[in-house]
Amino acid sequence: MNIQISRFLLAICVILAFSAVGIGIALRNIWFIIIAFIIGFVLMGFGISIKKKKAHKN
Repeated sequence: MNIQISRFLLAICVILAFSAVGIGIALRNIWFIIIAFIIGFVLMGFGISIKKKKAHKN
């Protein structure tokens, strides 16, 4: 079993960012929601771009 630590940590960060959106909703803080949402999508886009680059190399 081959676990890629960097991708695993990136996935955990994406999950934490979107979980933070839920926390922001509970706190009713619109700025926290917006920032966490943007961070989540940026991290997810970064992960997808890494995956596409690696797929083109093979």
